[in-house]
Amino acid sequence: MTHRPAPGRPVPTSTYRLQITPTFGFADAAGEAAYLDRLGVSHAYLSPILRATDGSEHGYDVVDHARLNRDAGGRKAFQKLRDALSDRGLGVIADVVPNHMAVPEPEWRNRQLWDVLKHGRESRFARWFDIDWEAGPVLLPLLGDTLDNVLRDHDLVIASDGGESGDEAVLRYYDHEFPLCPGSETMPLAECVAAQHYRLSLWRDGQERLTYRRFFDVTSLIAVRVEDPEVFDATHELLLELMRGGRLDGLRIDHPDGLTDPRGYLRRLAKATNESWVVVEKILEGEERLPDDWQCAGTTGYDALLRVGGVFVDPSAEGPLTELWDEWGGGGHSLDEVISSAKAYVARHVLPAELARLVRTLVRLFPQFPEDALRRSVRAMLVSVERYRAYVVPGEPAPEESVRILDEAYRHARPLVQKWDKDALKAVRALAVGDATGVADVPDADALVRDFQVRFQQTCGPVMAKGIEDTAFYRYYRLVGLNEVGGDPGRLGVSPDELHEFFESQQRDWPTTQTTLTTHDTKRSEDVRSRLAVLSELPEEWRGWVTRAHELADPHRAGLDRPTEYLLWQTLVGAWPIDAERAKTYATKAIREAKLHTAWVDGDPAYEAVVMGFLDGALADAAVTAHIEAWVARTASATRSNLLGQKLVQLTGVGVPDVYQGTEVVQLTLVDPDNRAPVDFTALDARLARLDKGKSPRDVDDEKLLVTSRALRLRREHPKWFVGDKASYVPVPTTSPHALAFARGKGDGVAECVTVVTRMSESLSAAGGFGDSFVRLPKGAWRDLLTGAAYDSTKVPLGELLAQLPVALLVREH
Repeated sequence: MTHRPAPGRPVPTSTYRLQITPTFGFADAAGEAAYLDRLGVSHAYLSPILRATDGSEHGYDVVDHARLNRDAGGRKAFQKLRDALSDRGLGVIADVVPNHMAVPEPEWRNRQLWDVLKHGRESRFARWFDIDWEAGPVLLPLLGDTLDNVLRDHDLVIASDGGESGDEAVLRYYDHEFPLCPGSETMPLAECVAAQHYRLSLWRDGQERLTYRRFFDVTSLIAVRVEDPEVFDATHELLLELMRGGRLDGLRIDHPDGLTDPRGYLRRLAKATNESWVVVEKILEGEERLPDDWQCAGTTGYDALLRVGGVFVDPSAEGPLTELWDEWGGGGHSLDEVISSAKAYVARHVLPAELARLVRTLVRLFPQFPEDALRRSVRAMLVSVERYRAYVVPGEPAPEESVRILDEAYRHARPLVQKWDKDALKAVRALAVGDATGVADVPDADALVRDFQVRFQQTCGPVMAKGIEDTAFYRYYRLVGLNEVGGDPGRLGVSPDELHEFFESQQRDWPTTQTTLTTHDTKRSEDVRSRLAVLSELPEEWRGWVTRAHELADPHRAGLDRPTEYLLWQTLVGAWPIDAERAKTYATKAIREAKLHTAWVDGDPAYEAVVMGFLDGALADAAVTAHIEAWVARTASATRSNLLGQKLVQLTGVGVPDVYQGTEVVQLTLVDPDNRAPVDFTALDARLARLDKGKSPRDVDDEKLLVTSRALRLRREHPKWFVGDKASYVPVPTTSPHALAFARGKGDGVAECVTVVTRMSESLSAAGGFGDSFVRLPKGAWRDLLTGAAYDSTKVPLGELLAQLPVALLVREH
């Protein structure tokens, strides 16, 4: 049964994501309440609000669940924000991080973790953290050298704290401080260090020897056991207090697949919040659907992003773009092959600590198999699972879909292991679905089986995320605008019928889910993707352009490999205008994430210098920049059509649309940190005020702001047309493949507004325009909110309707 938020707390009609930082705190956000109100949003949607590490630019590194972020102004400033929004009738949604906390550097004042390090398993907070105590003391890989060398050089000393804890004796390593277990402060230094409940070690050791679960491969984020009711209550007490007091109206849950029991967590949260609006950052692969027993409103919208953006990509370009990518270095490898290779690399080199913990459990359960055979088998299964999680719950029969996913993974894994490992692989597969046949009669065997089932699934997510989004998508460059979170670069284009089917199913099953086009995590903004989508309409022109670009940049190449060069050309045309520093920041991240020529650890400075030199030279070359500008000008009309079209489809489609800060106008940004730059709200407010005075749009920024504000205001004025299971979504027929239309209204079947957008406008122009094509509107009189034009016919020519703008938002005249 699909969850519906309780009627006592209004569901948002839209949200506006604000990144709370030390330089844009709660009080700063309060100052933008009037603008958000005029824009038309119903709820401000804040990045994590709890106390994070000092100077945190994102807030996901929480250190104290009992306090609000002091860098953002703390409780007093948050109340100012809440009051400013409430005065305007606006609500607040907050991002929540239940899966992990920070291991702060250099400030060790995570109170619960400090106590665990001081008292070990006897700490009253020991149950908070997912630590493998059987593997030994908590490993803290923070030293710049081996422990022996650090002791030899006297870099580690016993000192007096004199800080938050009073005059407490601590171990000090430069700016880092660590607690001492009781009675150890009088020991000789070497004995004192050995007596602790933690082990200080070289920073490299964390990759293979870590003894606590972390967030993906981030050693500075330690997993929290919110499945424990006491831990849930303590970590959510402040948030629930704010919810009960009406100072928060909903929550966004970060990375639910990392939790021991996502379903159980959401049930507990729904009960504690009186079933308020809650969405989850769940990445759905392909046609995967959100588990229908999750008590939430839906996802954060990457599933919608894939389909809304995809409808503006021309599938006929698959052949030409594949051929071109092969010429530039694709090597004929399919995306599936690239993903398999990338996931294998991640399982072996990025997540060996997580793999080792699984193997330790398997060795105890299956002593009949060699340890290496079990390691190879579980690694092959992890590489082969094509979901972030299979949702097998220990103690319950595995759902049919979960069994199918794991059986498919088993079939894919078999060729990845040696023939003498086949029985070990079969045992791993059986254990993953809950079949304990063949396990050894060892103490706590049942607990070990449950532990493996959960940890195997918790490891699938990191292998998927790091293997696909953070490796394969930085290696496969056929059309990089498709290389997005939750995306499928192996498939070009989504048909209008597929988009309609998706929205219809969402209206039926998840009518208050969130939708998005840009987030703080997307690889490219919606507008960069709109510009790159045009490549699918002009594959042969693009081939000629990039060939000429290669020739013009020859003096700056100095050994640059062709695949990376091809990525950079797409990046430059997608984000233009872009200066060398922004381009180099992006390129550094991209080539390190690819892990082919360099990496974040043990990288190749010489290779990186080649890439940076290419960008410096190319962007200082007038002939190269003129060539880029020529392409951007050539495709400007199609880009405009795409970016306005996908924005209007998202804003009026099924679900609660989020507008990421600043994307109400054109934002040609790349992956973080590029997409987290400050927003000039004063300029945005001035633009909006001008449009509200009836002035005509001057440029595409104005047009996008017009589309965004009018759609958001319409949603807020008429929530029953758009939000909840009483709203309706009905495809509206057009006689052109270059137009997509749908109607929204109340559940009585009467269409109250109609969205019409242009798609694939380059091929439309090549065909001579819309000609006599038309959209068949429901009976009645209609007015376009964007242009003011009126229509009273059921058969409206598309060429007339979309003459002024490539999109229309028609509202029934009563």
